[in-house]
Amino acid sequence: MIFLGRWAKSFALASAACLMVGCAAIPAGVEPSPNDPWEPFNRSIFEFNENLDAYLLKPVVTGYRFVLPEFVREGVYNFFSNYNDIYTALNNLLQGKPNDAFHDLMRVVVNTTFGLGGLIDMATPGGLEKHKEDFGQTFGVWGIPSGPYVVLPFFGPSSVRDTFGTVADLESDYLFGYVKNIGVRNSVTGLRVVNTRNTYYEAGDLLEGAAIDKYSFMRDAYIQRRQYQINEGREDDEPPMPPYENGYE
Repeated sequence: MIFLGRWAKSFALASAACLMVGCAAIPAGVEPSPNDPWEPFNRSIFEFNENLDAYLLKPVVTGYRFVLPEFVREGVYNFFSNYNDIYTALNNLLQGKPNDAFHDLMRVVVNTTFGLGGLIDMATPGGLEKHKEDFGQTFGVWGIPSGPYVVLPFFGPSSVRDTFGTVADLESDYLFGYVKNIGVRNSVTGLRVVNTRNTYYEAGDLLEGAAIDKYSFMRDAYIQRRQYQINEGREDDEPPMPPYENGYE
């Protein structure tokens, strides 16, 4: 698949760039995790992502929040959330949850029809529960082990299994890979990235102000959350999401 090859090449180039920077040292007093055998390399990519966020993404999102009023930003969020419900339905079906898949498709129908193409969330007030599933979760439900923890350039916390899940998510994503007009595709992709970062705008600041090792906190939160999603499903008492999340929302 041509798009998959392009994505793999981009990932390899980004990883090579991080390797040129070198591996980051594990801070003194921090216990190594058995789930993270590649921690020095992962920390170097984590630092790369942190710098990318600090010097590019966050300033762009700050301008985005300044220029666009909240109701417009909410409409953008709802539009992409409605679009993602299509793929959530597919993954729920692959996970053997046809009832959830049906509700996800009904959300798309309701929000697209009565919510101005998905700009307004009419399904949630109507009693149709919001889910969020991806191929990494589907692979986990199928029994594929997580493998070691991995930090991906640009995407953030992941695992070996979820890395393949991310590739599958991107490969199946029509807006990301199959829109023919390059300008439109890049604009939509950029808007999705900004929308996702806007969702966690204040989360990074909260972590910066805490006297913790941010890397370890995000790693442990990610691993715990993914285990919860796969083993128990999404419930009202779901653990809070870390600032980075695979995929787009």
